[in-house]
Amino acid sequence: MNSAEQAWPEVPELRDEALRAALQHTIDRKTVPQGALGRLADLAQRLGEILGTASPQLVAPQLLVFAGDHGIVARGVSAYPSDVTWQMVGNFLAGGAAVSVLARQHGIAQTVVDCGVRHDFAPAPGLHLAKIAPGTQDASRGPAMTVAQCQQALANGVALVRSLPGNAVLLGEMGIGNTSAATLLAVRLGGLDVVEMTGAGTGLDAAGIARKTAVLREALAANAEAQAPLDALAAFGGFEVATMVGAVLQAAAERRVVVVDGFIASAAVLVASRLRPHVLQRCVFAHRSDERGHARLLQRLGATPLLEMRLRVGEGSGAALAWPLLVSACGILNETASFESAGVSDKG
Repeated sequence: MNSAEQAWPEVPELRDEALRAALQHTIDRKTVPQGALGRLADLAQRLGEILGTASPQLVAPQLLVFAGDHGIVARGVSAYPSDVTWQMVGNFLAGGAAVSVLARQHGIAQTVVDCGVRHDFAPAPGLHLAKIAPGTQDASRGPAMTVAQCQQALANGVALVRSLPGNAVLLGEMGIGNTSAATLLAVRLGGLDVVEMTGAGTGLDAAGIARKTAVLREALAANAEAQAPLDALAAFGGFEVATMVGAVLQAAAERRVVVVDGFIASAAVLVASRLRPHVLQRCVFAHRSDERGHARLLQRLGATPLLEMRLRVGEGSGAALAWPLLVSACGILNETASFESAGVSDKG
């Protein structure tokens, strides 16, 4: 898919040394001992560099919950049936999911995206219909998606972000079986070991994890030729993962802050970064989840997450939980007095 890869948004390197210096000077002159703000200062610097200003403001944050079903679930890789995907979409729309509570609490707009759920939804507030098909094919037998389906899912993610206001996107997802897709992408594109990466997902026991690992080995073998980023995405990914990749690329191209949730969102960012490496400069990694492979994937991405809460919820819950830290980082940068403005003596 080399020619297709060139069609996606360009994401140039963020390399404004004057802005970086201005942000560092502003942080250094705050009325706290130098270095005392720790990682909060690092976060403020990152947000300023992404948004291109020494006084960053976060505007109209958008939490996107990408939903899709996976054919590989028929092989017993999940503790839950596929019906849970569409049932949880209803829960999101009703405001009863964990991420919905957090989004509401923090004033974040939530949009649920039907990328390929095995269920037909009536139009509803907060629901964006972008269904490619009712679930992917079984990746253990061959590609989960066709090339055309993968490209359409990517394009849907690009178009969705273009249509939304604001300067921050929080990534969420729902799809029974999507830890399998994320694991396969991490193994193929991240060069990681399938045994070390395969975890409990929805709550598998040791025997279930062993069975899941064996199925994922079959998927890797069945798609051995899928080595390039978009080929691997078509072979292993879900419709929701591919749509998320498109959303990440567009958000990064627009210099929106991309708040990355857990394992599946990190796998989507891995794919996006293989297409456009400077995507990672626009990302804030919210947390390290309790899913077995997430810590290894974060290491491969060179990412330091903000939180470690042992979450294994998905949905974007970790991204929403970390959101107040981003708001606080901007507040500290913009509102904390400097030594000069407060008339406070600096160190001698």
